[in-house]
Amino acid sequence: MGALVRDGSGRIVVVRRGHAPAAGLWSIPGGRVEGGESLTDAVRREVLEETGLAVSVGEVAGCIELMADDTEAADGCHHPDESVCYVVTDFYATPADPAAQLIAAGDDAVDARWVTQVELAALDTSPGLTDTLTEWGVWWAANGAAWTLGDQSGL
Repeated sequence: MGALVRDGSGRIVVVRRGHAPAAGLWSIPGGRVEGGESLTDAVRREVLEETGLAVSVGEVAGCIELMADDTEAADGCHHPDESVCYVVTDFYATPADPAAQLIAAGDDAVDARWVTQVELAALDTSPGLTDTLTEWGVWWAANGAAWTLGDQSGL
């Protein structure tokens, strides 16, 4: 699972992954659900661990399937000659305290920052990230008016 954490000016939080899958690439904060944890609790924990930012979790933004070859598998198991399929559920989120500042990368993130759509385009991102964010209506409309999270009426 992951979090599309957006501030009042339309920026989102991204982290540079320190481990597989997508080591060294920029993506949204996220990870695995731990035993006994709900999806939304996992979102709050992962964002806090990777960015130091406490968040309020909203609705599901969407689900995607990601395929990784064995060299990228992050489950600690060896899968010779196999691909691993990750089914990722991403949630919308906002800082619990709108005045809160970002952050310090932690856990398996080696860097974390707020970015605009233009700034994200200049980063080396995980495959499909920018297309997915656009499809989900995360970015500003062409006229400069910010979309509400989840509002795809401008697409």
